[in-house]
Amino acid sequence: MRAQTAWLVIFLGALAIALVMTPVARAVAVRVGMVDHPASRKLHTRPIPLLGGLALYLAVLLALLLFEGRYNLPQLAGILAGATAISFLGIWDDRWGMRPLIKLAGQVLIAGVVMATGVTVSLFPWPILNLLVTLLWLVGITNAFNLIDNMDGLSGGIGAVAAAFFLLLAALNGQYLVGAMAAAVLGACIGFLRYNFNPASIFMGDAGSLFLGFLMAVLGIKLRFPNNVAFVTWMVPVLVLGIPIFDTALVVLSRLRRGLNPLTTPGKDHLSHRLVRAGLTHREAVLTLYLAQVTLGVLAMFVAMAGALESYLIGGLVVGFALWALWRLEQPPFFEPPARR
Repeated sequence: MRAQTAWLVIFLGALAIALVMTPVARAVAVRVGMVDHPASRKLHTRPIPLLGGLALYLAVLLALLLFEGRYNLPQLAGILAGATAISFLGIWDDRWGMRPLIKLAGQVLIAGVVMATGVTVSLFPWPILNLLVTLLWLVGITNAFNLIDNMDGLSGGIGAVAAAFFLLLAALNGQYLVGAMAAAVLGACIGFLRYNFNPASIFMGDAGSLFLGFLMAVLGIKLRFPNNVAFVTWMVPVLVLGIPIFDTALVVLSRLRRGLNPLTTPGKDHLSHRLVRAGLTHREAVLTLYLAQVTLGVLAMFVAMAGALESYLIGGLVVGFALWALWRLEQPPFFEPPARR
């Protein structure tokens, strides 16, 4: 079976499974009491079932196990084992709660196990530095998708856009396994968005956002560019995942500036919240971030095929704009500091 045909089958399989399993997960969540209730720091005004992440997980897992070539299963085993562990870590947190440091320790442990199977970056001549960067990337991107899951359809939609660009990049560079995984994630996200886009009838919860972020991080590491050099191509996955990375940087720096703990402080200070505060509706804010992620994905495609000079010029412009945006988004109308007592 040709790679493109196999990827199409995997995509359609994941899409169909997500469309079927998401309502089932919603019914199960209601039955077992896994429901997210309204609160002052949340946007929804009625109880919403969780467990959408379970539907995402099953869609990706079953699509790959049923439709992926058997010779790739050994390579997938470690990745899917880690993804399974991170998903069930999220389910535990959704159901019973978990201290942030314990959740972080679990993520580090899972990342370490996956790294032991060979999922590591190869940027530097020093293995220990490669391992540290890999650990930071896996844990950082996993949590970035967890943080950006703050508005209906946002995390799933950003995941779908990123997966689509990973799929295109895999096709251009002959990366069959990356393409298969990206196709599964893309199909699962689109199927889930049928029920999660505003107004959502189900949330993915930590089980879904951690699972999605973990797979996105792995795809960024596994993608290779035989016709370019690592000195350039390290920027590609950073651009493809630019919106979650920027949102995390914005929230962490903003909370540190205000003397708050970025790990334990909840709040409506994410990028999406600031766009709504500036006058956009929830749907408009989410669609704006989709468009921004598409723009970054197009830039990533350019960088993947460009030389060092052009790539670093693009990278410098993106960093410059991001720094300006970090400053601007801390000002009215995007952000209003709490009044002093």
